[in-house]
Amino acid sequence: MTKTAKKRTAARFTASSRSRPKPCMARQKGNRVAAVRSSTKQSAAIEMLRSPSGATLAALTKATGWQPHSVRGFLAGVVRKRLKLDLKSAVVDGVRVYQITGEHGVTPMQATSDGRKR
Repeated sequence: MTKTAKKRTAARFTASSRSRPKPCMARQKGNRVAAVRSSTKQSAAIEMLRSPSGATLAALTKATGWQPHSVRGFLAGVVRKRLKLDLKSAVVDGVRVYQITGEHGVTPMQATSDGRKR
């Protein structure tokens, strides 16, 4: 390849990468928590988790159509990390039950009278 051909190839790649923003940077809108759309599998699962009785792994699997390992990944990655919801789990009658107890990681028992977290 000649030097002029190399220059043309290099110029073409650098010019196009500078002119358009990277997709990951274009979608970022600060440090906000993403909103959950209604009538999706994710919103249905979160509503089940917010119920007073909570939800079992089997119930979440049946409602969403996901595999059990995908539901566990959703609970850890989306509910706890991305949405920062306070997810609790307990074993009731030999079955693990998951429940969202408070909004954005602050439960009523953890909040003090002046609104700060303990």
